[in-house]
Order: sequence, then C-alpha cells, then structure tokens
Amino acid sequence: MNKISIVGAGRVGESTAQTLAQQGMCDEVVLLDVREGAAAGAALDIRQSAPFFGFDVQVTGGSDPALLRDSELVIITAGSPRKPGMSRSDVLGINRAVIDSILDQVLEHAPDCLLLMVTNPVDVLTHHAWKRTGWERRRVFGQAGVLDASRMASFIAGETGISIKDIHTMVIGGHGDLMVPLTRFSTVNGVPATTFLDQDMIEHVNEKTRHGGAEVLALRQTSSAYNAPAAAITTMVDSIANNRRRVLPCVCILDGEYTQQDITAGVPAILGRNGIEQVVELPLDETEQSGFLASIESIRADLEQL
Repeated sequence: MNKISIVGAGRVGESTAQTLAQQGMCDEVVLLDVREGAAAGAALDIRQSAPFFGFDVQVTGGSDPALLRDSELVIITAGSPRKPGMSRSDVLGINRAVIDSILDQVLEHAPDCLLLMVTNPVDVLTHHAWKRTGWERRRVFGQAGVLDASRMASFIAGETGISIKDIHTMVIGGHGDLMVPLTRFSTVNGVPATTFLDQDMIEHVNEKTRHGGAEVLALRQTSSAYNAPAAAITTMVDSIANNRRRVLPCVCILDGEYTQQDITAGVPAILGRNGIEQVVELPLDETEQSGFLASIESIRADLEQL
C-alpha cells in the first residue's frame, strides 16, 4: 500500500504505527490525533527508531484532518478507553461522538479508503460507521476476533505446554463477555484441539479468553492492552496490503449469513486487497449457535442506544 492512516495516537495507535513501519507494510504511515503534538511526537519517536529496525517507511503525524488525504486504509483507534470494572459497552456514548467527527473527516479527505474500526464497542461502532458512510459493506470492518483468537491460542498453549506456533483458534460473536470461543474449530497443527484438552481445560480457556482484555486492564490499572491489539491490527493489514486473502475472524456486516441481517459481529472472513471479500459460514452446532445468537442480541441491545 502507499498510505495508511491511523486516527488516535494513544498506545494502540502508536504501537500499531511502529509495527507497520517496522514490517514495511506501506510507503507512508500517518498518525492523526486531536491532541496538539501527540501524533507528531509519536511519529518523530518512531522515525528515530528506523536506523535500528532498518525501515524506510515515512512516518508523519499531526492534528490536521487533511493528513488523511489519499489514504488507502484508515484505522480508527481513537476514543475513550474503559477503566477497571467497565465493560466495552460503557464507553459507547462518548466514543460514538468521537467516531462521528472522525468519520466526517474520512468522508471528506479519504472517500475511497478501506475503514478498519478498533474503537470499542467495536461491533456497534463498526455498524454505525457503515451506516454513516453509506459504503459497501466490504469496505467497513472491525478488529476483534483476531485479537480474541490470539488470546485463546495463548491460553491453550499455557494449558497444554504445546508450542503456540502450532495452535490455530477461532472466536466468533461480539467483542465482549458473550464472545464464543470455538474449540471445535481450533487445531494444533491440523489436529483438533480437543485431542489435547479435557472439558475442564476447555471451560477454563474459554473463560480466560472472554475476559482476556479485562484481566490486562485490571492488572495494569492505568492502561488497557495495546501490544496484542497492535499485533492483531498488523495481521489484518498484512492480509490487506499483500492481498493474502487470509481467513481471519473480523467484525463484519452480515447480510443473510448465519441467518442474520443488518447486524455486525465477529465471524471468519476472507480479507484481501478489496476488504472483506467473503464471509465464511461455519456449520455451528446447537450450543455454538445458541451462544452466537446470545452475543448477537447483546450487540442489538447496544445498537438501540445509538
């Protein structure tokens, strides 16, 4: 890609910019933030790391929305983070106002871009962004499942002692306490993960996965997670920028898939240069389907607050 812009120069945004630059995902990375100097300072700091990591990506930052011009991909991480004890839904009101302003800027300066939503509650705000832009659903999607699946993989590795390099997992539903870790669709180098996990281990892994972000927040107190989220975002960007067409769990707008209409949720999808190229429908069993529908209803309840 030529240009990727990240709106929000907080910890997630800055860490994402650093990783994208190090991995040479594009020619230019732009950081945009309303706080005067925050994005420019972060960009300068990243540029000064280039001699150590050997990258030539141009990294710039500022507060002028015109910096978004000609972006092929815009990643929105801006918003109020949750505090210990808060759910992702608790920040919906304040973050909706933040997102509205940003979307207007994107529509003006980068009307042809792909839009990757990260700000929480990401399922609800991805739907809101799709409605506000009026774009094709392939162009507007969110990051959550890649992060949740990585957390699930790390917990399986911890339970079994097996190398995490061989563990591949899948999580669907909303990015919240009702997300649905799919052990049945998770593997260890092609072998079903259930071969290595008994029922108690599965339940423990699933519970840890659902509350993985809250655990980080409770321990840190002053900051939610940002290293793993940035890595998850980079994984999605890599699939887009290099047109890898990987099957990744993304927040997608559903149009009949999983019997759902006009709703967003985390589901596996083929992600490539054109954005969401195909939503992949999994043959869910009764328990998985029940959990997915419960998660969908939670998202719909939040949408009614908009």
